[in-house]
Amino acid sequence: MASTTRQDAGSARDRRRTTAAIKESLRELVVQLSLLNHQICDHVDLKDVDLYCVDLLNRHGPMSPSVLARRAGLHPATMTGILDRLQRGGWAVRQRDPDAVDRRAVTVYPLRDRNSELYELYSGMSASMDGICAEYGDGELQTLADFLRRTIDAGQHATEQLAGD
Repeated sequence: MASTTRQDAGSARDRRRTTAAIKESLRELVVQLSLLNHQICDHVDLKDVDLYCVDLLNRHGPMSPSVLARRAGLHPATMTGILDRLQRGGWAVRQRDPDAVDRRAVTVYPLRDRNSELYELYSGMSASMDGICAEYGDGELQTLADFLRRTIDAGQHATEQLAGD
């Protein structure tokens, strides 16, 4: 009986250590991806927040500046400067919405002409990820994908909670 209790305690301790290591690795991943994004921004003359907005537009399609600001977690007034830079750089365009009740309403559309520059800059990381994923079986990849989706959801929930304060 005492042996089982020691095993259970050791197993619980190992689980806590592994969980802590996962959390630490995720924090380090955030830092490394931020550094990568910063380097990419330097290559294409964007600010980090501009790149996030380009990514949101590319993934979610056209949207109003206020929706983009909300999705990016930015104050709507901040979007004017960002959109000015994105438009000047050929990343996005603002167009009036002819169907809107408010004739001043605009929609921001992504311009995909420069996306090949981003793909090229991310190609090293993408190739590395392909190599890493090739080392895992299908079931393991499904587990990793589920873990990442759930981690993203947890991060989104924590962000929403803090934003509601």
